[in-house]
Amino acid sequence: MRNVYLISYDITSPKRYRKIYPIMCGHGDAVQYSVFKAELTEIELHSLKESLWPLLNHSEDRIMIVNLGPIEGRGDNCIEFWGDSKMTSQERSAIIL
Repeated sequence: MRNVYLISYDITSPKRYRKIYPIMCGHGDAVQYSVFKAELTEIELHSLKESLWPLLNHSEDRIMIVNLGPIEGRGDNCIEFWGDSKMTSQERSAIIL
């Protein structure tokens, strides 16, 4: 089952940020700067966490992952936007495990 996740991050180093951003683009859609909406299975979420963990400086950086629920339910309808989006949708590729 896929759930909708809201993932945001604060990365203090531009070098680490440049490594994390493309990983996030491969797993979700940018909805604001450093905020992504991702529809992931538990396995895909675990893979994302394993990709991000070694890149972080755990005393300076922070990632927040919020599970909004199943995509068939509340998860896809609980985000409200006001104003024009400054982000463009990124091309995504599938991850096959």
